[in-house]
Amino acid sequence: MQKTRKFIVLPLLILTLAVSSFFPGLNSAKAESAIKDLIILQNVPEIELNGSADKINLEALHVYQEGHFLLASQNLEWNSTNKTVASVDNDGAVSLSGKTGRTFITVTDGTYTDKIAVDVKPDAAAIQGKGKPPVSSKLVKGQGERYKVIEFSIENMTMEEKVGQMLMPDFRNWKGKNVTEMLPEIEALVKQYHLGGVILFRENVVTTEQTAKLVDDYQNASEKYNMLMTIDQEGGIVTRLQSGTDMPGSMALGATRSADITQKVGNAIGEELSALGINMNFAPSFDINNNPDNPVIGVRSFGEKPELVAELGVAYTKGLQQSGTAATAKHFPGHGDTATDSHLGLPEVPYDLERLKAVELYPFQKAMEAGIDAIMTAHVTFPKVDGTTAISKKDGTEINIPATLSHKVLTELMREQMGYDGVIFTDALNMQAIADHFGPVDAVIRAVRAGSDIVLMPIGLDSVANGLYEAVESGDISEERIEASVERILTLKLKRGIIKEETPQPLQEKVANALQVVGSEEHKQVEREASEKSITLVKNEGVLPLAPAAEDLLVVVGNVYSDELYSSLKARHNNTEWIKKDTLLTDSELAQVKAAKAVIVGTRTSTVAHRSPNSGQMKMANQIIEATEAPVIAVGIQNPYDVMAYPNVDAYLTQYSFRTASYEAMASTILGELSPTGKLPVTIPSLTNGILYEYGHGLTY
Repeated sequence: MQKTRKFIVLPLLILTLAVSSFFPGLNSAKAESAIKDLIILQNVPEIELNGSADKINLEALHVYQEGHFLLASQNLEWNSTNKTVASVDNDGAVSLSGKTGRTFITVTDGTYTDKIAVDVKPDAAAIQGKGKPPVSSKLVKGQGERYKVIEFSIENMTMEEKVGQMLMPDFRNWKGKNVTEMLPEIEALVKQYHLGGVILFRENVVTTEQTAKLVDDYQNASEKYNMLMTIDQEGGIVTRLQSGTDMPGSMALGATRSADITQKVGNAIGEELSALGINMNFAPSFDINNNPDNPVIGVRSFGEKPELVAELGVAYTKGLQQSGTAATAKHFPGHGDTATDSHLGLPEVPYDLERLKAVELYPFQKAMEAGIDAIMTAHVTFPKVDGTTAISKKDGTEINIPATLSHKVLTELMREQMGYDGVIFTDALNMQAIADHFGPVDAVIRAVRAGSDIVLMPIGLDSVANGLYEAVESGDISEERIEASVERILTLKLKRGIIKEETPQPLQEKVANALQVVGSEEHKQVEREASEKSITLVKNEGVLPLAPAAEDLLVVVGNVYSDELYSSLKARHNNTEWIKKDTLLTDSELAQVKAAKAVIVGTRTSTVAHRSPNSGQMKMANQIIEATEAPVIAVGIQNPYDVMAYPNVDAYLTQYSFRTASYEAMASTILGELSPTGKLPVTIPSLTNGILYEYGHGLTY
């Protein structure tokens, strides 16, 4: 194992980058001379074999003496030894003839050759009645040391290169400005620390063209291995892309009760990310929102029932992965039953393992069984699973170790008991649940020792990287432990095609494709369907749907989150006015309300304090209900729980999302253009700990 330390002076590195970009042939000539082998990617042991009855797409890798590999495309010749069974084109696409038998598909570059067997047999399971039975194909891998490319790569990596695969910083801002294009300083850091990936945020992804170029520049900055380019594109309230399709979030999908719609949403999101070069999504959330007071999960969850969360989470995952985008289940072992935001503090889940297995862990187990690519940890303590304590650097008190830093949770529970062998990410290490109580370097070392493969958004890239180097050199973390993570990371990259190419697609072609895919009409239709099927009519005292005459006045009241509710209603009924307010109305505003044929009140909450009857917008809602004889229709724009503060309203609907398509669907529902079909994915309690509306409740017209 090599342990050569590489320290690079940034100005010198930047100069070197400039020279190598001016003379690109220098690097390519060196790479060509270092080819060790040519192998078919599907022969690599870690690659899962997939094929259909009539088409199989094979790819080849050039493996280099230095340990890395490239997707091969230059001067390749593909052949089939038995063309009556299958043929293969120059791109490795295998076409089956429909006849049974075996053929070997070979590839050569003139120096090295590899082959893989294709067996075609009658598909006994699909035989129905008389006639020629359909056939099924099966790839039979080659065997031998030459295919252990991941093992060979790791053997030839320096310790610093291995650690680099485990580091995933963000570069939201640089010197006070949003990072929307590659900067020489960031490019130098990618190379200096051999970064395995980067997470992008809304500040980074403004337009389709700009995002595609930024991602492409990140990949070009990485020298040996393509990077995991990640983002939180859940849909709903956690949407990072500023261009493209704004899908409703998970709870809206929970209200549809449709795995088919959910899978289509996941697939559309994945196709847009993939077109931009973003190869991994930190979604979906497998958290169960069984605590109405949860300030951080809420509508990011599919609902409160483990079975619903598991079913829709797996459907969303399948959609993502069908697009080639890697999926991530979060936040293990469950962040749903907490009343503290881990961005701000350290939450606790007080349950024992038996309860966790029945509820919180159930969706994650289903995600693992369905082949989830990665799992993200929760900065939440589970004292009955791991009672280990540490002394807080914030105030010197004794605190329980959160799951992110817990060997018992990540290794003993997730890996050993639940059998998970994929990639484990920490949640962001700059969140206060971690940052307040543990030093930046200490947190990273604890996370790696606990079983994390990738540390997300560590504080202080240089100090964290050097801290890990020193931990390995001192034996505090074994290099074997690092190598186990790198093996999982490289396996993920190979499985999802995150591989450098000999002849990468030109940037202009990537941009042109992204412009076709991102925000396409096909995806907009998925967005509309999901939004329309999610609208939930919770209460209706005979006032909906509205059918106003042209001269009838409709008044919309609410804060800035009611703007699109107003504009959507006005587009359908011109005599509509908006009172932009989230506090008690004035006398003149009340007079405007009293003149209305109907009043629509929009409320948007994200915390317990927001939905309290004592908050400004809830006082306003109840004031309007008491002041007018006209029907008052309330809309819970984000959380379905808003009705708890104004239970006497004439009608109540909830849309779970403040995205445009949800407002459009809501306006159509209020005016009877759509019949509501959504079902509550959560129970709505009363303020006195009773139940206002049961899980599964939902009215229609």
